[in-house]
Amino acid sequence: MFVNYFTSVPTTVFLGALMPLLRILLSAVVEEAREAERAFSAPENFLEEYDFIVVGSGAGGGVVASRLAEVPSWNVLLLEAGPVPPQDSYIPGLFAFGYMRGNNDWDYVTEPQNNCLKSFVDQRATMPHGKVLGGSTITNGMLYARGNRKDFDYWASLGNAGWDYENCLHYFRKSENYRGSQLGETELYHGRGGPMSVTGSHPGDLSVAFLAAGAEHGFDIIDPSGPVQTGFSKPYFNIGDGIRSSVAYSFIRPAAAWPNLHVLHSATVQKIILDDEKGSKGVIFKHDNVLYKAMASREVIISAGALGSPKLLMLSGIGPEEHLQEHGITTYSSCSGVGQNLQDHMGVYGLVWTINKGSSSSMRQIIAPGAIEQYVLERGGPYAAPIGDIANAWIGVNGEIDNDYPDIQISLSPAPFHLDKGLFVPYIFGLDKALYMRHYSPLFGEDGFTLVINLLRPKSVGSVTLRSSNPEDLPVIDPQYLSQEDDIYTLLKDAEVAPGLMQKSVLHLIIGNSTTFRQTFGAKLYNNSIPGCEGETFGSDGYWVCYLRHMATSFWHPAGTCKMGPADDPFAVVDQRLRVHGVKGLRVIDASIMPVIVSANPMAASIMIGEKGADLIKQDWGLNVGY
Repeated sequence: MFVNYFTSVPTTVFLGALMPLLRILLSAVVEEAREAERAFSAPENFLEEYDFIVVGSGAGGGVVASRLAEVPSWNVLLLEAGPVPPQDSYIPGLFAFGYMRGNNDWDYVTEPQNNCLKSFVDQRATMPHGKVLGGSTITNGMLYARGNRKDFDYWASLGNAGWDYENCLHYFRKSENYRGSQLGETELYHGRGGPMSVTGSHPGDLSVAFLAAGAEHGFDIIDPSGPVQTGFSKPYFNIGDGIRSSVAYSFIRPAAAWPNLHVLHSATVQKIILDDEKGSKGVIFKHDNVLYKAMASREVIISAGALGSPKLLMLSGIGPEEHLQEHGITTYSSCSGVGQNLQDHMGVYGLVWTINKGSSSSMRQIIAPGAIEQYVLERGGPYAAPIGDIANAWIGVNGEIDNDYPDIQISLSPAPFHLDKGLFVPYIFGLDKALYMRHYSPLFGEDGFTLVINLLRPKSVGSVTLRSSNPEDLPVIDPQYLSQEDDIYTLLKDAEVAPGLMQKSVLHLIIGNSTTFRQTFGAKLYNNSIPGCEGETFGSDGYWVCYLRHMATSFWHPAGTCKMGPADDPFAVVDQRLRVHGVKGLRVIDASIMPVIVSANPMAASIMIGEKGADLIKQDWGLNVGY
C-alpha cells in the first residue's frame, strides 16, 4: 500500500517526499488553472449598483449567478469568501486533499455531542465546508447521486408546489452532461449537453466483488439516477476528460467571460443591507481587510450553504427574535425557523475488513509504473478518477417503508481506516489519536477495505445559531446526533430478518456470507473491540450500540436550516419560490432550503436547486424560461 512505505514519519516529512510527485501531476492542469485564474480575476470597475448580488459560489450560488448572467441586460455580482480553486483540486485522484481541515475550508466543528462521538476529541465532529470559489464542489469526493424520487414528492406534499420529482428531474437533466455510452432504459433520466460533466466509473476487483455480493443476495445493480434507487451501483462522478467538473469549472468559468457577470473571490459578506420599505438593498462585505457596500436593484440571493446562510440571515436581523436579542442584534424580521431543522447524514466509520495480502490491486494502482505519466500525457489512468475502488448500495431496512425508499447507504472504500497509520485520518475526522493508535495499530501493514454506513434520513434534528454578533466568529453547530433512538435502530436493523442484530445485518450478509469476498479475498471483519466497548461481547446488540456511540459522526452533508415551506409553517424560512418570508427582494438558494435532506450525497440536488431557483427568479421578473 502507498503510505505503508512511509511508516512512523511526521506528516510534514511525508508531504515533503510526496511533493515531487504532486508537482508532476499538477503540471498536467497548469493551463486549466491559469485559464480559471484569469477568468476569476476581480473586475476592473465595479458598478454602483447590480441587478442581482449572489452570496456564495457553491453548488447553489455558482449555478444561480451563471444562469442569471445569461440575461445580457442583467448585471450580476458573485461574492465568494474563499480563494480560487487550487491546482490539486482539478485532479480527481487527489480529491482527499480537499478533506484536509483548513485547506480551502471553513474548518467548522460541531458542539460536543451528548449521545455519540465518544472516540472523538471533545466529542465534536468535523464538518468540512468549502471556502473556495465553487464551494464544496471543489473539496468533495465528486459522487454524483441525486436522491430518491420520494424525497422530492415529499417536499411538494409539504406545501411546496413545483418541487415534486417530475419537476425536479427537468433541472437535474438540464445541469448534466452525461459523457458515457447509451444507458438503455435509464437514458431518459440523464441529461446530455449541460454544463457539468458526469461519467461512470470502471469497477476494479473490490467493487466487482461488492456488486456481485449484492446480486448474490438478491439486490439489483442499478443506475442511481434512474427510476429505482434501491440496489447496488458503481459510482458516477462529476468528472470530464480527467478534470473535476466543479461548479467553478463548469458553470462560473464560462459565464465569467461575459461582461455582465462580475466575480469577486476572497470577499466575505458580513451583513445584508435591509430597508424597512424595500427589503434587501445590498450587502456589506470585507475584501483585503476593507469593508465595502454592494447594492442590488432587484434581489440579493444568499447561497452560503446550510451553515453559512442562516448565520448571515441572523447577523442581518432575520431569525428567532429572542436569540437575536441575546446578541444585541436588532430584529428586522422575526423568523423562528432560521437555523433550525439542521439535518445531516451520519456515517458509521472504522469498520475494517482485512483481506489476503496482495489479493487486491486497487490501492497499488496509484504507484503503478506509468500511472502519473498516463495522467500527465492522456488525462487517463487511476488519477483521472477518485483513487481506489469505490461502490455504493442503497438499502431499505425499515419494514414500514416500501423497498424503493432506502434508509441507509453503504459505501465501499478500498482505503481501510488504518491505511495511513494515523498520519491524516485522526486529524481529518477529529478522532482521538491515542485511541485510534490503540485500536488500529495491530492492523498496520495489513491489506483491507472499509465499509461506511450512511444514515440517509435521520430523525435527529439540530440547529445552527450565532456564537456572537461578530461576523468573524463561526456559528454554533449542534446537530444533536443520535438524540432520537430511531436512528440507532435504523443503523442496526437487518434488511430481511429483524432489528438489532448487527451480526445478521446487511453488512454481515454481504461480506461474511458472500462467496466472492470469502473465496477471492479471504475477507474478515476486524473483531477487536473498540476502546470503551470492551465490556460488551463483540457482535452483540450492546456492543454495536456502543460502537455507534463511539464511532458514528458527520457524513459532512448538512442541510435544512432555511427550510422551504408555506407561510403557515412556523419554521419555514423561504416559500416555494425560495423568497424569504417577510422580506422583499431576498432569497435563499442552496441546501439549506431542503425541508428534508435527500437520500443521497446532496451535491447534485443542490445544483438542481440552483438551476430551478434561477428559473424562478427569471419567471418572477417576467422572463419566459421555456419550462
